[in-house]
Amino acid sequence: MLTFLVFGNLTAQTALTPNEFKPIEVYHSNNLIIIQIADNTFLHTSYLQTNDFGNVPCNGMMVRNSKEVVVFDTPTNNKSADELINFIKEKLHCTINAIVPTHFHDDCLGGLAAFHLNKIPSFGNKATIQLAKKNKVEVPQNGFDDSLRLNIGNTHAVVKYFGHGHTQDNVIGYFPSEHILFGGCLIKELEATKGYLGDANVLEWSNTVMKIKQQYPNVKIVIPGHGQIGGKELLDYTIQLFKTN
Repeated sequence: MLTFLVFGNLTAQTALTPNEFKPIEVYHSNNLIIIQIADNTFLHTSYLQTNDFGNVPCNGMMVRNSKEVVVFDTPTNNKSADELINFIKEKLHCTINAIVPTHFHDDCLGGLAAFHLNKIPSFGNKATIQLAKKNKVEVPQNGFDDSLRLNIGNTHAVVKYFGHGHTQDNVIGYFPSEHILFGGCLIKELEATKGYLGDANVLEWSNTVMKIKQQYPNVKIVIPGHGQIGGKELLDYTIQLFKTN
């Protein structure tokens, strides 16, 4: 059964069986939309006003277990970040163990100060920390080189660096218990253009995503940095989009 699920300006197209989770919008304001896409995984979408692409919806992910949560990418500003933090604390009744910006652009860490004000620890690739300092934006507090395992209740999430692509520092998040990958801006929605390339390495992009595909053969849901969620086909589309030969 092919089902189209429409949430604001986000449409998720996915094949559902009666036993699978059906995404549901659990929060909606002018600044932030939160959609539960699996038993313990949520998509958060906020907005970034840009000169070249207009008011751009920007995705992030939050995963939970046993009243604990890890968030991947902040909403785009502190106001939206406050809304997300309040939702997690007041509606989900969870503690936020960590916030992980997946690269140094505003659509990943624009609301990082709000997390810091709430004494929520932040983690970033060491290259992300260096680039954040260079660009004089809020800086993640804790650095890692290649990968990071973050405990969430009785399970965990993984943060891993695979190589250059949208930026030189971009990492992905993976939630093994539900086989969900947050690709951030390294991964494109279907039919997307190449987008902003000001900090990109287009020669390495396909190779980087190929490594991700090989690392996670059992992935079920893939979340791009912008636009519609999907499955493995988003990895294949991104690989083809940036293929150089």
